[in-house]
Amino acid sequence: MLDIQLLRKDLDSVVARLQTRKNPQAFLNVEAFKALESERKSIQTRTEELQSKRNQLSKQIGMLMGKGEKDAAEAAKAEVAAMKSELEQSATRLDQIQTELQAMLVAVPNLPHESVPVGADEEGNVEVRRFGTPSTFDFEIKDHVDLGAPIGLDFEAGIKLTGSRFTVMQGQIARLHRALAQFMLDLQTEEHGYTECYVPYIVNSDSLKGTGQLPKFEGDLFAANKGGQDAEPVPDTAALYLIPTAEVPLTNLVRDEVLAEDRLPIKLTAHSPCFRSEAGSGGRDTRGLIRQHQFDKVEMVQIVHPEKSYEALEEMTGHAEA
Repeated sequence: MLDIQLLRKDLDSVVARLQTRKNPQAFLNVEAFKALESERKSIQTRTEELQSKRNQLSKQIGMLMGKGEKDAAEAAKAEVAAMKSELEQSATRLDQIQTELQAMLVAVPNLPHESVPVGADEEGNVEVRRFGTPSTFDFEIKDHVDLGAPIGLDFEAGIKLTGSRFTVMQGQIARLHRALAQFMLDLQTEEHGYTECYVPYIVNSDSLKGTGQLPKFEGDLFAANKGGQDAEPVPDTAALYLIPTAEVPLTNLVRDEVLAEDRLPIKLTAHSPCFRSEAGSGGRDTRGLIRQHQFDKVEMVQIVHPEKSYEALEEMTGHAEA
């Protein structure tokens, strides 16, 4: 989530960066933000005035009582009591404004970096580099569904056990699946300096807000309900979700912490299943192992100083390529 101070100090620049996403109003209602900020400033200014006056009156009350001027002291007490009521109302409204601002800000995405090319559609994409040459074959190429079936890739079993977009692997391909995860973990931990982690596959909503899945992508998540499908929600219990990627628990290991710079970089990796309920569209993009509701991934996360973020991104790209 963006630092609210950034919006308060330079709202125009934030909107300009969001404009490169083509629809800033979909992310930030600028007029609503300005209205809430104006009201917040007004209430805070009035609150500071009242607090200052209350402190002055409180001192006067003691002096008046000492002089025996009871009527004047009682009048000052009544004025202080009236201020207390207004201060309480102001505090309540400030809490409401803070909640509204928070709800507004969690829907605002990170700002695109100045170096990101802006284009109307995929034709505006920029090719950064190319490696190798696409293979050509002198025979008809088979789909991965046809290649996988003889070695244990079973889509019908996945549908029987759960439903569409779930798959069973047996025999050779299940062994290959396990070996690939082992290979990737060994590579990242032994050659690239990552610490292997085992993380929960169920997280709370704060964790998903921490990595930006909530509130925007709630429709793509699988909710986890304690006590079965028909269990009554437990009051004051955090909502739980299956992780869409191990990035969520890995990144949130440092949520709400201030890290000493000498601890950086923190390099973490984990193998986990990932759960996504994204619908997609019919046809070729859903056949086989495309857009599965459950799939496995070896995730990498680095926690670094902001000034080194692009350097870390390039390093991690190389680690993934390896």
